Amino acid sequence: MKRPLEGIRVLSLTGALFGPYCGMILADLGAEVIKIERPVYGDMNREWGPFFPNVQGPDKSAYFVSIHRNHKGITLNLKDPKGKEILKELVKRSDVLIENFKPGTLDEWGVGYEELKKVNPRLIYACGSGFGHTGPYSKWPSYDIIGQAMGGFMDMNGWPDKPPARAGSSIGDIVSGMFLAIGVLAALRYRECTGKGQKVDVAQVDSMVAVLENAVVRYTLEGKIPTRIGSKHPTITPFDIFQAKDGYVVIAAGNDAIFKRFCTAIGKPEWITDPRFDTNPHRCANEPVLKQMIEEYTRTRTRWEVAKLLLENDVPSAPVYNVGEAVDDPHVNAREMIIELDQPQYGKVRVAGCPIKFSESPIKRFDPAPLLGQHNKEILASLGYSEADIEEFKKKGII
Repeated sequence: MKRPLEGIRVLSLTGALFGPYCGMILADLGAEVIKIERPVYGDMNREWGPFFPNVQGPDKSAYFVSIHRNHKGITLNLKDPKGKEILKELVKRSDVLIENFKPGTLDEWGVGYEELKKVNPRLIYACGSGFGHTGPYSKWPSYDIIGQAMGGFMDMNGWPDKPPARAGSSIGDIVSGMFLAIGVLAALRYRECTGKGQKVDVAQVDSMVAVLENAVVRYTLEGKIPTRIGSKHPTITPFDIFQAKDGYVVIAAGNDAIFKRFCTAIGKPEWITDPRFDTNPHRCANEPVLKQMIEEYTRTRTRWEVAKLLLENDVPSAPVYNVGEAVDDPHVNAREMIIELDQPQYGKVRVAGCPIKFSESPIKRFDPAPLLGQHNKEILASLGYSEADIEEFKKKGII
């Protein structure tokens, strides 16, 4: 075994980002992930930019490529009886199926969990949706921004004098995809012990509520509704971004000992005994004043001048990077977090790598994303279909 999930086959009936992100995690971990898309058009995210220059048709999307490495890909019309039959044949030979259709859709097509577990009782059926497969809102459609909105996340994100803000990346999809992958791994372990498959149900809204951190207990315990406060921490000071000569720098003094080191490092030892700042509750109560005083120092220095000085004194600090700076940073690259794919029809493309590092089973293999229907012949032949059968399926719009 070279990677942890080698030998596990996953069928990915996913679209947009939530489901595909889960599939990417499982594929990076070594599972054989077969992406199943609608004929001709494929996943909706094949129409999302950025696009490769000089590439036309359904394989032009760099967005699709960025979340479908290490996959095989086939096309299948799941509304066609033969398409459903082929899917069931694949289910017999698979360990996991992941999907993020609106709840009830695959049941209506005759390939939902209740039907597929008859075909393979050991199947892990992992479903992602906006609101879950139970509850009064379960049938509502959703995208990332819906999960962020109704999970309470957006109302806390941004600045007090501005409207609620969506996070810069699609965290409602990404976090949900992570939870779905965790659910799959746990269900595989359960099956290993019991021999039984099961349904795993993860919702975007649930996932966003789960990552509200201490905001939930602040409301349930104190009756306070946490809202937008910018970049600072609600209960720790200083823990914020500060203006520098060339951008912004983060200073994170998570306790009194760190604050003392911070004051000493920047030549302000008198702040340590100042009654406004001598304890974290006092600093929080006087945060606007303290921030202004800190920025009188940071505004005259570059981000790295501040950060390096503080790091030398064991004070957590960092420059606020833009995406280009993060991608090109030598540490990020030393950690192999920017990888290169050799993508058919385009060539070399750099994408984010896998953040999980194993000592015994390192993740070193990154195959390009599949072209639409690239593995139709390989997968269908493995089910016993001839080249003539496959050509007939294509003519009839089954694949």
